This record gives sequence, C-alpha cells and structure tokens, in this order.
Amino acid sequence: MPAYLLLPAIAGVVGYLIGSISFAVIVARRHGVDILKAGSGNPGATNVKRVCGKKPGNIVFGLDVLKGMVASGWPGVLAWIITDIPEGWFSPNALLYAQLTGFAGAVLGHCFSLFLKFKGGKGVSVSVGGLCGTLPPCLVVSAFTWLFFYFTTRYVSVASLVAAASLPVTAALWWDIRDPRFYLCIGIAIFVFFTHRSNIKRLLRGEESRFSKKRDEEAKP
Repeated sequence: MPAYLLLPAIAGVVGYLIGSISFAVIVARRHGVDILKAGSGNPGATNVKRVCGKKPGNIVFGLDVLKGMVASGWPGVLAWIITDIPEGWFSPNALLYAQLTGFAGAVLGHCFSLFLKFKGGKGVSVSVGGLCGTLPPCLVVSAFTWLFFYFTTRYVSVASLVAAASLPVTAALWWDIRDPRFYLCIGIAIFVFFTHRSNIKRLLRGEESRFSKKRDEEAKP
C-alpha cells in the first residue's frame, strides 16, 4: 500500500476503535443504570440525560465529543511531534485523508460499536468533536443551527437533523465541491438521517419526546 494511503487506513481503524468506546454505557452504569434497557435504549447522551439526569448526560456528551476530536486529530499531532518519518506519510493530502477517515471511523464506531454487538448511539456528539478538528466552519454553522432549532422546538432530534443538513451546504460554500470534505459532510448528513429514522417516524406521528424547561429541571440529579 502506498505511504500516502497507509496513514489514512490506520487512522480509520484507530478511529473506529476509539468511537466504539461507549461512555453512555460506562457513565450510566456508575449510576446503577443499564442504559441499553432504560429509556429509549439508545446508548447516547440524550438518553443518559433523560434517565440519569442532566449532569451525567452532559458528561457523556463531552466525552463523546472528545472521541471525535481525538480520532480526527491524532495524525496531525503525531506529524507535529515526530519529524523523522518516511516521505509521503505526512504529506498534506495524507494528513487530510487521515483526519477525515479517523473522523468517519469514529462515527461508525460510535453508531456500530465493536463492544456493543455493533449497536450504538446516533453519531451527533462524536461528529461535533470530529468537526472541531477537521471542518471548523461547518462546526460553527451547525452548532448555531442546532441551538436555534433546539430552543425553538425543544426537540433534540429536529435540531440534530437540521444541523446535519447544514453541513454539506456550509462545506459547498467554504470549499470546492470536489474537495473530500464536502463529500464527507454529505456522508455524515445522510448517516445522521439514517440513525435518526425512528425519530423521524415518531415526529411524523407526533409522538417524539421533547425537552421542556420543567423537564430539564426535574432531570437534575
């Protein structure tokens, strides 16, 4: 395998393993809860917040964001620390593709965890971390989009879906549509809609749960 492809391949595998660590399961278990059997059964920050309280849910969200940051950021850190590396390993293209495959691997690992029989969360929080290191403009736009739609609808799912849809739009405006970052954003948006398909069905039926201010206060531990 050419040197410029080897680093992205390694980053993808490492990213998947990092993403497979389910902090939702770990944190909920510390509170005496099997998150796979509680609430919606989804091992994500939103379900932990509903079942265990605001603080545990925020901890899970922060740790999942960190997963995305580490998975997408370690190739760049390694290139900065180690200079005596065979030519081609840390070329600009190799680094960019390594960051993107690490990001994609983390999202896949989070949603189809090796340690949870290929079950997992919905990929939003780990995507935030990956965007932080690889596509900051997309992160800023999607973050404001998420906040706006969350506080106007109080639906986490609606906010997540609209924020995901904003990614390829921002990428197309910021980079050339032939840039791999644009295609990654399309892939992430499609993937988020796929993982939220049950939420979309509940929204269409008017059965989706929303967070109210009163509920948020009751969720505090």
